[in-house]
Amino acid sequence: MFLAESTGLDFLNSWAIPFDVEVEWLERGSDLLAWLQAAGLVTAAIAAEVKKTANPGELDAVAAQARALREWFRTFVAAHRGKPLTRKAVSELEPLNRLLARDQEHSQIVPRAAGSAQDAPSVLALETAREWRSPEALLFPIAKAMAQLLTDADFTYVKLCEGPNCVLHFLDTTRDHRRRWCSMAVCGNRAKQAALRSRRASSGQ
Repeated sequence: MFLAESTGLDFLNSWAIPFDVEVEWLERGSDLLAWLQAAGLVTAAIAAEVKKTANPGELDAVAAQARALREWFRTFVAAHRGKPLTRKAVSELEPLNRLLARDQEHSQIVPRAAGSAQDAPSVLALETAREWRSPEALLFPIAKAMAQLLTDADFTYVKLCEGPNCVLHFLDTTRDHRRRWCSMAVCGNRAKQAALRSRRASSGQ
């Protein structure tokens, strides 16, 4: 369910009720690894290495931490979506700031990839890397994605899908900011069908 135009909100959407059935995409450690790869937050090589070095049950425990982080963030987003964040919001973000403070991320100057060096001003690039010292480090790229949403996006345009039973959030990046549905193929189509049935009923068809 990568439809939010924000990885931080896509993380929030890792629990959803598509087609009226609850789905938990982070139930086990293996699910968390799969989601992180699908979101582009870890490579297959990193996921394989973390899985190989994890102790029994460790990845499942981190998945439980990820779910708790997600539900804490859901409460924050529900309280603030649809309006600009204020400076006071920082006081509610201590759990996220504590997690960010533990991140072992660093930067290195490396040769730019041959194919991308032609139009670049330098043959060198700044590459960000992270120390994956334990499975808990899997939470750090998630925390960074959440932080990027909080600092780079206008929360005025963070919306909850208008589908009656939908719990999916998205960042409305459309030009006129009139997006209403998580997906036109799902909730948008349902709304059209419901409107059509209503019109037919009112006209006696």
